[in-house]
Amino acid sequence: MVISDDNPRYVSRLTRNTLGPVLAGGRGSRLYELTSWRAKPAVYFGGKYRIIDFPLSNCVNSGVRKIGVLTQYKAHSLIRHLMRGWSHFRRELGEYIEVLPASQRYSDDWYQGTADAVYQNLDIIRAERPEFVLILAGDHVYKMDYGPLLVEHVESGADMTVCCLEVPVAEAAGTFGVMEIDNTGRVVGFQEKPAQPAEIPGRPGYCLASMGNYVFTTDFLYERLIEDAATIGSTHDFGHDVIPAMIESCHVHAHPFRDPVSGDKAYWRDVGTLDSYWQANMELVTTTPQLNLYDSDWPLWTYQEQMPPAKFVFDDPGRRGLALQSMVAGGCIISGSEVHGSVLFSGVYVHPHSLVDGAVLLPDVEVGSGTTLGRVIVDRNCQIPEGMQIGLNPEEDRSNGFRVSAGGVTLVTRGMLGQAEGSL
Repeated sequence: MVISDDNPRYVSRLTRNTLGPVLAGGRGSRLYELTSWRAKPAVYFGGKYRIIDFPLSNCVNSGVRKIGVLTQYKAHSLIRHLMRGWSHFRRELGEYIEVLPASQRYSDDWYQGTADAVYQNLDIIRAERPEFVLILAGDHVYKMDYGPLLVEHVESGADMTVCCLEVPVAEAAGTFGVMEIDNTGRVVGFQEKPAQPAEIPGRPGYCLASMGNYVFTTDFLYERLIEDAATIGSTHDFGHDVIPAMIESCHVHAHPFRDPVSGDKAYWRDVGTLDSYWQANMELVTTTPQLNLYDSDWPLWTYQEQMPPAKFVFDDPGRRGLALQSMVAGGCIISGSEVHGSVLFSGVYVHPHSLVDGAVLLPDVEVGSGTTLGRVIVDRNCQIPEGMQIGLNPEEDRSNGFRVSAGGVTLVTRGMLGQAEGSL
């Protein structure tokens, strides 16, 4: 099959006959209180999106229109977002996005691991009769056309294909699943979060790290999952158990994820820590960010409330409403205050004589008058009292009950401010 240069996202038989389960049940414990009331895929990102919007948009733009979102941990806000923003697909036209919550379909347990999550939905997959199953992690930020991945899977003759990134060895150590490959791209070794990752042949200092995205030929997937479910001592995880058990006897292929234009390493972020989450948002306010949210050829879909445009009011000396090198969503009001190098989600209200510099403010945050915010992440619905200074002095922030990351980013939640918390 040839993918035309004029239409690189041609919806082919491969994409039409592919089912995309998205693993979205993870807690994201390294985000601490930011995921106390929501699963990691439901965390806000980029001024108006949630993380789950990125793999779902990738599927839709790639022509994979049969999608199941597997949920488990504190899924209320995630399911609500999916119902409001992603429920417009028509099953009678062969497309849908359905929620597949942990429901003990095959055992008395909830999802025990990534492989078990898919195993417990085997009856649903069988009923759809897909030719291929594209298993995706639901908690990463990136843009990827899955069509070429499916083409390479078929052309290589693989039973399974693993999406991977070329990353420095030091960065991958203890963090990613790492693959060893031969000169044809066949995986000959797999280690889950090794202390000393194996290097890519001919590229010293770099290794192939798994993105947590896998393509299976469907019948082969059935066999592997049933076998793993019956294996005593298995943790029922693709990285820990299923892939390592396949290396010697099956054809596992590696698909490096590269920029389709430059051929270089493509943009991909885990945003699994407070520092990486803050940094990835800050990257978006640079003049030419690597992740282009304004690309009309690859639209990012989401749900958003119908809100008025952002407003900047007052133009007096010492009381001027402005935002520079920032992203400001609809419904925000910057009233006689300055915003620099920040990301403001919808409905944020910054009262007069305040300075916001290097902040990520989630929806409906209210910043009191005379407040200074530095390197902070402020959770949804927080009301910052007048005159507070947060994100400037880590020790002072800790003494005030806020969480300060290893990189010096301060997290503020309603609970830390003595305000009522809940599902968001």
